[in-house]
Amino acid sequence: MKKLLYLVLMVCAVSTSVLTATSCSDGETYAEKKEKEKKNIARFLEDNDFVGKINVIEEEQFYAQDSTTDVSKNQFVLFNDDGVYMQIVRKSNGPTIVELAKARTDSTVTRPLLCKFLEYDIQNGDTTYTNFYMPSIVDKMQCTYNHFGRSYSASFTSGLMLSKYNSIVPKGWLKPLDFIRLTKVAGEEAKVRLIVPHSSGTTNASGKVMPFYYEITYQLSPND
Repeated sequence: MKKLLYLVLMVCAVSTSVLTATSCSDGETYAEKKEKEKKNIARFLEDNDFVGKINVIEEEQFYAQDSTTDVSKNQFVLFNDDGVYMQIVRKSNGPTIVELAKARTDSTVTRPLLCKFLEYDIQNGDTTYTNFYMPSIVDKMQCTYNHFGRSYSASFTSGLMLSKYNSIVPKGWLKPLDFIRLTKVAGEEAKVRLIVPHSSGTTNASGKVMPFYYEITYQLSPND
């Protein structure tokens, strides 16, 4: 009887310990999560398996370089308004979406864009999704630019991002559209690398306060 009582008490003690640990973890404040995110990004800038140590440049230098980043120096520009880091690997040819809008008389222009991408969870050190190695799969988004408001909105209409998250395109994915050019030619797509904090990420990233690294190509749909 004493042995049985001892075992019951041990089980209760272990259960209490687990619940307490879970409670402490779940009780992490938003400020603490943001601080953790900041540290995770800082570590990624110093050491990662994709591009190595990243050389962060300010917006002033980025614009002085004609809105480009020197890939040979591993430059990423940090945008102060939203904390997104961006490297333009290939700017491509063709018009920008802004130029497409200026060519029209109405206030908005909508274009379907095709994207190949890789998504990497910086906090947990894991590639979560990619269609780079799936020739038959491409993510498609319908992107609208408001010429007068100088703002973008977009929705995924097919692909992995739509099936995993929802139709809303993260703000971080729209950031490069002011700087890249759009072509219908396969193999000449614009390509960027991004570090996206939770505030400009997917609903999953936003809810968990987690940063993600992306490599993305953008192409005008050749059939539209």
